[in-house]
Amino acid sequence: MAVAAASFACAPVPGPERAVFVESRFAALPGWHTGAQGDAVPAFRRSCEVFATRPATAAIGPGGPGGIGGTVAQWRAVCRALQAVPADDHGAARDFFERGFVTYRVSAGNDSGDGSDDGLFTGYYEPTLAGARRAGGGFTVPIYAPPPDLVTADLGRFRDDLEGLRIGGRLVARTLVPYATRAEIADGALAGRGLELVWVDDAVDAFFLHIQGSGRVTLRDGSVLRIGFAGSNGHPYTAIGKLLVARGAIEREHVSMQSIRAWLGAHPAKARDIMAANARYIFFRVRPGAGPIGAHGAALTAGRSIAVDRRALPLGAPLWLDTSYPAADSQMPGRPLRRLMVAQDTGAAITGAVRGDVFWGHGETAARRAGHMQQRGRYFLLLPKDVRVPGG
Repeated sequence: MAVAAASFACAPVPGPERAVFVESRFAALPGWHTGAQGDAVPAFRRSCEVFATRPATAAIGPGGPGGIGGTVAQWRAVCRALQAVPADDHGAARDFFERGFVTYRVSAGNDSGDGSDDGLFTGYYEPTLAGARRAGGGFTVPIYAPPPDLVTADLGRFRDDLEGLRIGGRLVARTLVPYATRAEIADGALAGRGLELVWVDDAVDAFFLHIQGSGRVTLRDGSVLRIGFAGSNGHPYTAIGKLLVARGAIEREHVSMQSIRAWLGAHPAKARDIMAANARYIFFRVRPGAGPIGAHGAALTAGRSIAVDRRALPLGAPLWLDTSYPAADSQMPGRPLRRLMVAQDTGAAITGAVRGDVFWGHGETAARRAGHMQQRGRYFLLLPKDVRVPGG
């Protein structure tokens, strides 16, 4: 699972809300008839491969078998039909979705019935770091594997209203207590236990690796080690961009991954304490394969995978995204970003019915887009015709 957490997002987390689904039409989706739907076919195929490993009665989304997303059995027909859809034929892909799916506009509702389909969309990517198998020669920052005494609890198994929530800690006298914080781990709480996967040469690079949830480490011999999310210490996520704004260090309208990096680099004496304010710490494992693995269990597809709040939307489902590129994007400055995505990931900062984090892949363009993306937008959920949204 990738973290998919935007460290620079400064919008307040919404209060208690629920996802509201209103049936729509494909003709109402902005840009649908000119979209490159075929480009999303490989990503959706990967979700179908995950569905195929699960029992027919397994729930796809929140709310159990009768909730959002239905069951695996209700997706099998569209997944079978998908195999005949060529990814290079956008018209055929468009016809496939129109024949087999119903669209729903997603909005955030609350107890009063009020709500909005407008939400925040950010981006994440797969960074590249310089590293070594052993410490030394400037490589002094460890990237840790999960410690054996880390206990993770899926709270949804205990109470339905806690579905999608997890905590972590360790057992002391048969009591679960909080695990070491980021600051405590940086001070050596895990040193000497043989948990170091790799060593990198920059603490700020390591911090943003934790935020992104996956990365590539170029070793001294030129080989590349791909690593991905393997767990967290269970502490809540804190956006340091929001903290820097509150302290007057960065103006709100100028917050981005790039501006946060610049500030940390210009203030090395203060950088450690600022990063430590995010007590959440991520553990990694080696992840060979086609790409980072999202929370759904599928390899992520650049520009077509999106992280959502799994308490609101079903992982594996297609979504039509209606937002824009960042104004700072050198190739598509401020232009509409309307395309078919697949919900394949989640993250600590991705909370709310209308909240998304676009995976942009790796490289300079991906880093630039992910770092600057803080766009308002909306999305539409696509579900097989056999699946009916409760109350939709």
